[in-house]
Amino acid sequence: MRVVKTIDEVRKQVKEWRAQGLTVGLVPTMGYLHEGHASLIDASHRDNDRTVVSDFVNPMQFGPTEDLESYPRDIERDAALVEAHGGDIIFNPEPSEMYHEGFSSFVDMNVLTQELCGLSRPVHFRGVCTVVSKLFNIVQPDRAYFGKKDAQQLAVIKHMVDDLNMDIQIIGCPIVREKDGLAKSSRNTYLSPDERKAALVLSQAIFMGMDMVRKGETNVSAITDAMKQHISAEPLAKIDYVKIVDLATMQQITDIDRPALCAIAVYIGKTRLIDNFFTEDV
Repeated sequence: MRVVKTIDEVRKQVKEWRAQGLTVGLVPTMGYLHEGHASLIDASHRDNDRTVVSDFVNPMQFGPTEDLESYPRDIERDAALVEAHGGDIIFNPEPSEMYHEGFSSFVDMNVLTQELCGLSRPVHFRGVCTVVSKLFNIVQPDRAYFGKKDAQQLAVIKHMVDDLNMDIQIIGCPIVREKDGLAKSSRNTYLSPDERKAALVLSQAIFMGMDMVRKGETNVSAITDAMKQHISAEPLAKIDYVKIVDLATMQQITDIDRPALCAIAVYIGKTRLIDNFFTEDV
């Protein structure tokens, strides 16, 4: 396993693998890897002959008041995890390698990006679509792996691949949780001990919503109101959104009469965390 910094290095290696008839998987990440990322690398290692893990904190998907500078980074720690889980290359470019001076081409999307995280983070998905498109062009993988915790991102990437006729299979992998239920996230490192305890309201609300759906509740307001009430009882929690949307369009619905996504975003102190469940998985 090796760490490479340039696009030319990645392309040269992938070209050699292709000449040998090998398949290639890509796991796009922003680094500071945890067990959730490890599960994506495991899946790619299982499905493909070779795996590339991108490790790039993408400035384009951060708003002006968001945590770009403080976002955790540790390439040595990441390299150890990637090697332990069967990855072959980490692509760890500088921003100047991905976005040269005068860069002015973007990949954008509407409809799917107008709700949930797209509503409160208006530049986010343009940055995601642009960087992922670049990674797909650089690596040209057979398959790419994304976590279901970022459910809207997964839907957006699948839609982009379909719209732009990209010959890549997108694989969504299950959420990995801590033993107490909290979804794994690089941003969990921001939490103080009290905030870490308070953050459990996210998974508790998710499990509550799942239980209501499992018992036959289909009214969206009934489910989301109960979840909001539970989260709001935690003094350190501030709700960004608690919504149930059509899985295909990411638009809000009033009844669960089709495949749907229940997604939440909650600030615990200053840290914004997300969680979700797919109704088809309940």
